[in-house]
Amino acid sequence: MDIFFQDPDAIPLPPKEVRIKEFQAELRPDNRRVRIYLELTPFQKRPNGEITIYNPQGEDVASASIIETMVSKMELTMHLRGEIAPGEYSIQAFIYYLEVPEQSEGVGDITQQRIIVDRANRLLEIPA
Repeated sequence: MDIFFQDPDAIPLPPKEVRIKEFQAELRPDNRRVRIYLELTPFQKRPNGEITIYNPQGEDVASASIIETMVSKMELTMHLRGEIAPGEYSIQAFIYYLEVPEQSEGVGDITQQRIIVDRANRLLEIPA
């Protein structure tokens, strides 16, 4: 599969070398939405990703899955669920590939394993 990037000098990397180049989070004025910007290094194989936002109590209040992205630069808006408490929110992102183990005879289900290649964290303050 050919993947074309805007920068002709960018060299696509194999899965184990793909990294998060930039990870930003910006609270929108309504304090209920968070703008996320995620940029990856160029890649040979399309990666997967997860982004999760945790409230000050450590509860998951927003999450997004990225499935085999074709682009290295992504922007998305995440909506916070439930009551919004002021305080420090943690945002975690990780990039991974799925590895399918060899199937032996007689085994019905194949379990795919996530191979995480990079992680990033940000803190976001929601004012009172």
